[in-house]
Amino acid sequence: MLEVRNIAFSYHSKPVLRDVSFVVSPGETVSIVGDNGAGKTTLLRLLATLVVPDSGQVLLDGQDALLRQLKYRHQIGYMQETPALYEDMSVKAYLNYRARLKGEPEKRIRRRIGEAAEMCEITDIMGSRISYLSAGLKKRVALADAVLLRPRVLLLDDFLAGMDRSMRAVSGSILSAVAAFSSVIVTGHEIPDLARWSTRFLVLRDGRIGSVVPAAGVVPEELIKRVDLAISGGAS
Repeated sequence: MLEVRNIAFSYHSKPVLRDVSFVVSPGETVSIVGDNGAGKTTLLRLLATLVVPDSGQVLLDGQDALLRQLKYRHQIGYMQETPALYEDMSVKAYLNYRARLKGEPEKRIRRRIGEAAEMCEITDIMGSRISYLSAGLKKRVALADAVLLRPRVLLLDDFLAGMDRSMRAVSGSILSAVAAFSSVIVTGHEIPDLARWSTRFLVLRDGRIGSVVPAAGVVPEELIKRVDLAISGGAS
C-alpha cells in the first residue's frame, strides 16, 4: 500500500502542493486530474523521489520512501510525460540496458523483457531502432521500461498524450494487466479514457486535493460529468 501523508512542496517560495494526503491500495488505478499548473507532474516527481517535499511523507507498506530511497526506487516504475529514451538503440537493446541498470539479475533479464514486451504489445518492434518509431510507440517502449521489474507502484505522467484512439485502447488493456501486481497512479487530461480504467479520481486544485470522485458503480458517462464538474470547482 502506498500512503501519502500531508505532502507540501514549494518552488522558489511559491507553494505548488499543500497538505496532500491519500492512499492507493494494490490493484487500484487512481487518476490524478486537474487544470494545467495544478501540481500533477510535481506530485508524481515527488512520489518518484526525484524531488524532496518541504514536509510530509511517502510510505510504501509503512516504510518511509525518503529514508530508504534505493529500496523504494527498486519497487516503483515511473514514466515521465516526455520519455527520455536512447533513440540510437533498438527497442530490445534499450530494455536490456535498462534491466541491467536497474540491477536485475542476468538470469532473469530475458524473461523480464519478454513479459514487458508482450504486456505492452511491442514484441513486433523489438528489433526496430527507437528513433524510427512514432510518438505513441515510443510511449509504449517507455511503459515497457517502467513495468520491466513488475513494480509495486507504477507512476505514469500524462502517458496518453500523443497516442491515437487505437493506442489508447491498447493502453487500457495494459493498465488492467499491470494492476494485477501494482498500484497504478496516472495523470492526464483524457477523462473519457481514464474513466474506463480508474477506481478513483483525485482532483487537484491549487495544489490541494479538492475532490475525490469514486468510480465504483458509476457509468462512464456520469463519471466523466462528475470529474469535469470537480475540476471546474463545482464539486467538493
